[in-house]
Amino acid sequence: MREYTKFYIDGAWVDPAEKKTLDVINPATESVCGVISMGSEADVDKAVRAARKAFASFSQTSREERIDILERIIAEYQKRFEDMAKAITEEMGAPAWLAQRAQAAMGIGHVQTAAAVLKGYKFEEDRGTTRIVKEPIGVCAFITPWNWPVNQIACKVGPAIATGCTMVLKPSEIAPFSGYIWTEILHAAGVPAGVFNLVNGDGPTVGAALSSHPEVDMVSFTGSTRAGIEVAKNAAPTVKRVHQELGGKSPNIILDDADFQKAVAGGVASVMLNSGQSCNAPTRMLVPGQRMDEVIAIAKAAAEAHTVGDPNGNHKMGPVVSETQWNKIQGLIQKGIDEGATLVTGGTGRPEGLDKGYYVKPTVFANVTNDMTIAKEEIFGPVVSILGYDTVDEAVTVGNDTEYGLAAYVSGGDPEAVRKVASKLRAGQVNLNGAGPDLMAPFGGYKMSGNGREWGDHAFGEFLETKAILGYSAKVAAE
Repeated sequence: MREYTKFYIDGAWVDPAEKKTLDVINPATESVCGVISMGSEADVDKAVRAARKAFASFSQTSREERIDILERIIAEYQKRFEDMAKAITEEMGAPAWLAQRAQAAMGIGHVQTAAAVLKGYKFEEDRGTTRIVKEPIGVCAFITPWNWPVNQIACKVGPAIATGCTMVLKPSEIAPFSGYIWTEILHAAGVPAGVFNLVNGDGPTVGAALSSHPEVDMVSFTGSTRAGIEVAKNAAPTVKRVHQELGGKSPNIILDDADFQKAVAGGVASVMLNSGQSCNAPTRMLVPGQRMDEVIAIAKAAAEAHTVGDPNGNHKMGPVVSETQWNKIQGLIQKGIDEGATLVTGGTGRPEGLDKGYYVKPTVFANVTNDMTIAKEEIFGPVVSILGYDTVDEAVTVGNDTEYGLAAYVSGGDPEAVRKVASKLRAGQVNLNGAGPDLMAPFGGYKMSGNGREWGDHAFGEFLETKAILGYSAKVAAE
């Protein structure tokens, strides 16, 4: 059993101000697999003050010094890659293959991307007699989720270090192991004391203390829209920058000339990946109404091909993260049945043969209308809702008829038609014909899916302030 009862503050592992612990539950077995300490306002204050002290010197480091730090982190991460993947499987149930190929891989990928961007990033620019300078914003608070734990840590910490910021991280208390391994990696890499700090705890205590702390200049939060609103409220009195990556209910528009076998099966697989626990999952599949029966047959076969079981075994899907999430998903599946959607496959209860663990049946609903609960609410589980449309304009209207705007998907045989549909969708990232991930592509949402962008060079802007120095160039002024 893992025991992580210390916090990482000012370059050292320290005891919490108050002794309060929380058991960590393995979602595959429902048994206790570890224990962590839960922080308090006093711990947050100590960590923030360490970050503030470190900012004075770290903000003045050279590009070359920060590149060297990122490269040392990459080298140490490679040594701990297997440890990271195993921890993610244990803490949140990702199948071992997914933990290795995607979950842990994304963590190192974001640091590599930050290092590559830093090598050529323009922090200064002259416009006439004025010099425009990009400077680190200061102390950053990071509140990260359990669904892609190290991915969300790395895509914040990498750019923050690259731009000269210091930080305090509160990883999810539900899936905290990867955050501790990440911290051990940074310590081994020799990240200067106070630049990176870790305090565990829950949102109402540690999260609120971080987002409201007057010495925090910027808070970056990834999680539910409901929690994101609370973070923004807590941050408002100190007028700090707030970056949020929140929920989604992404439309997946399949045009009539698409390869239906590929597009429908691929859409189902994208939702089932990570047991549906991805904010950008294409959970609303929009298809030509006259081809609904064909779509149902393909979707049914695709969903039923997703075996569910022990994440350390040879299964495509593991459990969802917790009993709370399992109960929420079960309630929404039942809501879909009650509201009259066609249950194609799956449904309530555990998959056959599994009597322990938070496992959910891969579920597909058809003949869904956009006023149904399962078409409006983010389920955050392996549930696909298929909606029919008569015209492409209707598909776009329905696709945009959501409070979210994180991602959208379009498939079709005519590239120009696909691009035209993409241009009309109100989402921060639109995926065309099953394109793979791009770590340089900005990631973030419209509307209630958040504000700001992560990934690649766009992430750097979140951690920088802009200063204009007028009259910087006297030579130009003289001319």
